[in-house]
Amino acid sequence: LWHTSTISYSGCAAQLFLFLFFISAELYLLTVMCYDRYVSICKPLHYGTLLGSRACAHMAAAAWASAFLNALVHTANTFSLPLCNGNALGQFFCDVPPILKLSCSHTNALRKLGLIAVSTSLAFGCFVLIVFSYVQIFRAVLRISSEQGQHKAFSTCLPHLATVSLFVSTALLAYLKPPSMSSSSLDLALSVLYSVVPPALNPFIYSLRNQELKAAVWRLMAGCIQKD
Repeated sequence: LWHTSTISYSGCAAQLFLFLFFISAELYLLTVMCYDRYVSICKPLHYGTLLGSRACAHMAAAAWASAFLNALVHTANTFSLPLCNGNALGQFFCDVPPILKLSCSHTNALRKLGLIAVSTSLAFGCFVLIVFSYVQIFRAVLRISSEQGQHKAFSTCLPHLATVSLFVSTALLAYLKPPSMSSSSLDLALSVLYSVVPPALNPFIYSLRNQELKAAVWRLMAGCIQKD
């Protein structure tokens, strides 16, 4: 936005830390939100007990604290390496993979594998919890006799499920793609895909439950079709 392509060393470290902090927090909070939907659909009578204000505050605090520690460890580990292969990042923001490419340390590969292992383990744990919760949710929804009840339950879960799928799939494509697929243009496109697209679509996805917004979208689509 400022038409500059330079950033200071400390600014790069701060940017990386904040990026990792918020992306980790989003994953943890999406997992907490999944648990919220599991309790509200599968154990509605216990909702007030299991998810009172204190429990919600504790889970939110745990998500932010875990994200802070995760970002701190990854940032410290990344910037503890000597950077001797120039100072030009093949990316539009400071991220772990392009910074590691600037390192000439013999432990570079090991650290990269370690970072991938830690991140994948955390993401996989959240993914397992989300999948388990949704399996239980869909089993409970299918047992609901009324069609209106099923529709209400699905309308509660589908925006969250769409957000999780978009977030996880784009991040996996960016970080776990094989080295043979690596190129500057592809890395840039994938980075935009997982760092810009999900946050931009989240408000729209969750707002689809709003009847007024739905009506406005349908009017807009109908107007575009008539113009065509």
